[in-house]
Amino acid sequence: MAAKLRKGDDVIVLAGKDKGMKGTIAAVDPKSGKAVVDGINMAIRHQKQSQTTQGGRTPKAMPIQLSNLAIVDKNGKPTRVGFRMDGENKVRFAKTTGDVI
Repeated sequence: MAAKLRKGDDVIVLAGKDKGMKGTIAAVDPKSGKAVVDGINMAIRHQKQSQTTQGGRTPKAMPIQLSNLAIVDKNGKPTRVGFRMDGENKVRFAKTTGDVI
């Protein structure tokens, strides 16, 4: 099945502590159904000091469920994704506006 959300897509969070925030997908794991979005679902990770790196607390973006994300259309609103044939190619389009993503 084709992926509705892919790396590089601009998305908005629909549910959770970061509801309403926008970001760009950095990585997608289709097997677990999760994606990492830049600046969303941040957690503090502790880094032990070594000879080459400084230790401390570093923020890290944690995975979020794909069902809690929606792609952003050209109007900046969340939309669902559909598929259609454009000549010989299968393309994704925004359900609200009908524009090809």
